[in-house]
Amino acid sequence: MVTVETFNQRQQMIDEFSNAVTAIHVKRREVPRSRSILIGITGIDGCGKGYVIRRIASDLMLQDFKAVGINIDGWLNLPHKRFSQSNPAEHFYEHAIRFDEMFQHLVLPLKQQRQHRIMADVAEETATEYRKQTYEFEDVDIILLEGIYLLKRAHRGHFDLTLWVDCTFETALERALQRGQEGLSAADTVRAYETIYFPAQRFHFSKDNPRAAADLIIKNDPRMRDDVLARSQSLA
Repeated sequence: MVTVETFNQRQQMIDEFSNAVTAIHVKRREVPRSRSILIGITGIDGCGKGYVIRRIASDLMLQDFKAVGINIDGWLNLPHKRFSQSNPAEHFYEHAIRFDEMFQHLVLPLKQQRQHRIMADVAEETATEYRKQTYEFEDVDIILLEGIYLLKRAHRGHFDLTLWVDCTFETALERALQRGQEGLSAADTVRAYETIYFPAQRFHFSKDNPRAAADLIIKNDPRMRDDVLARSQSLA
């Protein structure tokens, strides 16, 4: 039973990745070569967006596309601005990322010109001040932008294609604990996810319905493959 479930899960994910790469390939052919295409890859905290973007980028480069990945985490606000004791979840949703600055100074110029160079203020999750980082890109076919809240209604028009990485809160929390998010203890990680990050995502769901807005969905969580489990149980 375990072997059948594992095989089917793997095959379903392979098919979803293949469909995503094909859709990106089609979109690239539709859009004039004078500009890059912008793909948004988003999902809840801990859903595995980084894994998905690396795999898609690798597949695209095998097809001779120049694809670059940009993680929006560098565009975090500093802790004193992104966190608040008053209504912490909604505050985090509204203030976690410097979206306007990121799109205006980095993402949209790169999308329009296929190349761009900028020195920007960036911050890691635990930073209390910004540091300078240079972004430099040339002759880019495909931009893979990865991060939370990309499907806020205000941002959707920037993208040529969007992908939602589906994952349960349970699996996302397990992954966060494994990677030691922000250097926090296990108890503090659970507390942060249960009081800030997951409630902020639920606010995002109610306000923006991001899963329904996405063009494509990749299920990056064995818990979500109920159809696979049902088939395996029928063979037991």
